[in-house]
Amino acid sequence: MLSFIAGLVPFLIIISLIVTFHELGHFSVARLFRTRVERFSVGFGKILLRKKDRNGVEWCLSALPLGGYVKFAGDEHITSMMPSAEDLEASRIAITEREGAAAVKDYYHFKPLWQKFLIILAGPAANFVLAIGIFALVFWIAGDSYVPAKVVMVEPDSPAAVAGFQVGDTVLSIDGKTVESREDVRMQVMLRADTQTRFIVQRGASRIVLLATPVRAIMEPDGPNQNLKAGRLGIAMDAPEVSRPLNPLQALVKGNEQTWKVLDTNLTYISRIFTGKENGNQIGGIVGMAKTTGDVTVAAAQVKAPLWQIVLSLGFTYLQYMAYISIGVGFLNLLPIPALDGGHLAFILWQGVTRKPISAGFQNAAFRIAIVLVLGLMLFAFWNDINNIGLTKFIGGLFS
Repeated sequence: MLSFIAGLVPFLIIISLIVTFHELGHFSVARLFRTRVERFSVGFGKILLRKKDRNGVEWCLSALPLGGYVKFAGDEHITSMMPSAEDLEASRIAITEREGAAAVKDYYHFKPLWQKFLIILAGPAANFVLAIGIFALVFWIAGDSYVPAKVVMVEPDSPAAVAGFQVGDTVLSIDGKTVESREDVRMQVMLRADTQTRFIVQRGASRIVLLATPVRAIMEPDGPNQNLKAGRLGIAMDAPEVSRPLNPLQALVKGNEQTWKVLDTNLTYISRIFTGKENGNQIGGIVGMAKTTGDVTVAAAQVKAPLWQIVLSLGFTYLQYMAYISIGVGFLNLLPIPALDGGHLAFILWQGVTRKPISAGFQNAAFRIAIVLVLGLMLFAFWNDINNIGLTKFIGGLFS
């Protein structure tokens, strides 16, 4: 609980910055296409501060800092759902009477489909750009350091031993995905519990193909949650750390690679849930992210070092954590759920293919279903969070 409290404020700052960058993606492309924007809000709910610029955009800071939105002129609500043909025509007439026919083209709902598509896509894209930029900055400052994936120990009777792993092997790829470091191997193995997996290893001058099935095992045997399990191969890897400085261009390339590596990990895990190979107990939410932020904060506070060094190290860690969360936000928003950007993109694509606007009734029904799905996902993530931090076990102990 102490970690959660310690991490709450920095987490809220991190998520607010991420959401602001996401909304700036929508805003910047909308303004590129000369779309009128009524409001840019960081947060939801009651508006605490507001200021209108010379372009008529109202910039707001709202009470609930776990979101934000861009409200286009002419929108009845912040979801930007497509109006019906009748409402669209009524809006066209009203704008023409009020401002003249030339003003109609400045409103979002009268923009060409391809422009609306890019405006919506710009939000999630901004999240990936932010992650790439952060990782690039980190690689530029700190360089690229990793421990090679060289096997130094094989546990007897483990999946690795059964598959034929030997001390001295260097893992090159897993199921066709190139791996370079010990951490790469650990992550790929964790995602493949109870699944036969193809490994290519370097053994002397030869490349060997090995088939192994990682066993599902407790991730943190000494942790509070004994239900959190993932794949385990039964090897230890170690080697002299490889470290090299990177120039800005190399850092940018590495930042791009790291971003898509994290995204690929998310996609792999989600696909395994849908195919019944995972139960989704690693899906986390706000509580888990705040707890992780707090763990980092508490650990940094316990280090015996000059204050400036602690602050610098903590800021560096927060930056990297922000990149990971930003990728998650971008990925989540691309899901084809009507309440999210992905749902709007799906509607726009459908209208582009059929050449017919989607009825308001269908959109409203889909939106209500989407709200239920999103709330269900949030509750599921919340349950996982309180399980993973041991809160349910603690509460159960009070009544046992």
